[in-house]
Amino acid sequence: MNKFRITAIITVLAMLLVGLCGCTTFDNFKAAFIDDPDKQEVKITIGVLEPVTGADSKAAEDEIRGIQLANSVHPNVNGRIISLVFSDGKSDIDATETAAKTLIEKKPLIILGSYGSVYSLAASPYIKEAKIPAIAITNSNPLVTRNNEYYFRVCYVDSNQGDLLARYVLDSKKEKKAGVLIPANDDAALAEATAFTDRIKSETDNEDAIVYYEEYTTGQKDFSKELQKLKKSGVKSVILPGDYTDAANIIKQAAEMNLTVQFLGDTSWGEDEFKKLVGNTKEENMAFVQFFAADSGVDGEAITAERDKFLKAYHKEYGRDSEPTDNMALGYDAYFVAIDAINKAGDDLSTEKIIEILSDPMYYFEGASGTINFSSIGDPIKTAYISTWKGDSMSTIYTVEAQK
Repeated sequence: MNKFRITAIITVLAMLLVGLCGCTTFDNFKAAFIDDPDKQEVKITIGVLEPVTGADSKAAEDEIRGIQLANSVHPNVNGRIISLVFSDGKSDIDATETAAKTLIEKKPLIILGSYGSVYSLAASPYIKEAKIPAIAITNSNPLVTRNNEYYFRVCYVDSNQGDLLARYVLDSKKEKKAGVLIPANDDAALAEATAFTDRIKSETDNEDAIVYYEEYTTGQKDFSKELQKLKKSGVKSVILPGDYTDAANIIKQAAEMNLTVQFLGDTSWGEDEFKKLVGNTKEENMAFVQFFAADSGVDGEAITAERDKFLKAYHKEYGRDSEPTDNMALGYDAYFVAIDAINKAGDDLSTEKIIEILSDPMYYFEGASGTINFSSIGDPIKTAYISTWKGDSMSTIYTVEAQK
């Protein structure tokens, strides 16, 4: 087709649009396709590194769905189309390294993922060498960001969750003493428990504020000995870091003993599988950290414009009868943080500029999961929620505001 015929077709289309819609439509059409016919073909590549297949693919689905939902809501930025380029880590460390290198060759402006801290750590050296900014979504291992200035994350690490639970005990429950029931030889659980105890001791100015501290063996079935000691201690709030299967068994056995204790856990307690394990345990017997409040929160605290936009898009896609998970909201927010930085970069579309924007102490983003900015090591300073199960639904009982 020669250029004269193309021009004629465009002219006819323009005349038709003028007749139907008037000069404003024609001006928009002219600006978009006649004055700058290549504008709509300009793409910005965002890489997505995820275990799309393999043993961890099911767990990674919500991160991926969150990213894709966000892309459907906002598929372009500054007149440029966002192109999501996926690279499959196949739920394997070696495959993830290969996937990261393959993705980097496609020159993305920013990378999202991967699900699983171990996979992000495997990809980390290649991302660092390429100097491409990356945003982890649900990685809670502190090493992901600690040794790589190009890696950011939108979820709290394990130790942060312990600190959040301590703030709930002190600020919402107004208690000055607490307890710890922890699996032995579990570093992540120890980090969470240490942050919890440090905050309690510091805020109460009392080194003896942790009046109950017991260890158990992972996979243990009978917790009667530990729970009898808990009953005698008189403590009302106990952190339960570690595997949620053990936590569910402890909570059920405590309920059978009629202990009036609230057990405190991490985000894994918000999973449907945990709810099935604890059964009909009373809501006042458990509270846990969440990064997203599907309900309106306490006195409507969780309601934001971005949260409502996310929920409307989610319910349109998945129906009114389902509720989004933490991981999906975090995937959604990670995408929007990326395009927010791209938008702020303007015409300077370089990885260096994106890093500069995200690393700025004044950077601030209001997402579906709450406010987000980043610490000097790329960890989020953001809103979090303390929730409990009420029947088959989660209910927000306390909002923990971002705190530097």
